[in-house]
Amino acid sequence: MAVVRDLLARKGTDVVSIQPSATVLEAARLMNDRGVGGVVVVDETHSLIGIFTERDILRRVVAAGLPPETTRVADVFTRDIVTCSPDMNVEEIASIMTTRRVRHLPVVDAAGLRGVVTIGDLLAHRLSDQETTIQHLNSYVFDMR
Repeated sequence: MAVVRDLLARKGTDVVSIQPSATVLEAARLMNDRGVGGVVVVDETHSLIGIFTERDILRRVVAAGLPPETTRVADVFTRDIVTCSPDMNVEEIASIMTTRRVRHLPVVDAAGLRGVVTIGDLLAHRLSDQETTIQHLNSYVFDMR
């Protein structure tokens, strides 16, 4: 059974992060530039303190009528975050993401932040598994003749 460590080995461990003192506009531009839907919020020591996502921009900035140019990430990021460990199995984190309605899971172990797994990573993993199964079944059925 695949674990989070396997997903990170496939996608990489590059983490897009921002400090809480940045503005929402800076965070949105960073997300656009990097093609991600969220960034982890880290303190000066690069310790994980939260996450800031497109959902936060919509709900806590746009809907509240706050100016993104002056609103600080510190005022609107999600502090109560869900994390996972590198050894958790893929089905377990899929269940967590579904139940908690989150699309980004920071991966943390005793040494700190190791990466971020997204719902897209889970879908890519499942698709890859299904393609492998289809290839094996095709080989079994058509090579048995």
